[in-house]
Amino acid sequence: MYIIIQSTVKRKKDAKKLAKLLIEKKLAACIQVSKIKSFYMWENKLCEDKEKLLSIKTKKEHYKEVEKILKKHHPYETPEIISMDIKKGSKEYFSFIKDNTK
Repeated sequence: MYIIIQSTVKRKKDAKKLAKLLIEKKLAACIQVSKIKSFYMWENKLCEDKEKLLSIKTKKEHYKEVEKILKKHHPYETPEIISMDIKKGSKEYFSFIKDNTK
């Protein structure tokens, strides 16, 4: 019923833009932005980058719409967009997600 969608961006400005867009459209109740270091292969080269991780808390039914917005507004050619089910959580926090999404 509730999920966390993860995505990464390089710049704080992009993280804020995506977070505000999703919150204002009531597609997410809360988005946390964390500083991380990512290691990955891109075009046969090992990359090491400082990035911002967005942890987007929302209802499962909003996944497609969130994915569509992320793809449209994301600065990366191939953005990370993954979803994880929230198996357990407090009733109060689930109510918060429910009350703050459409």
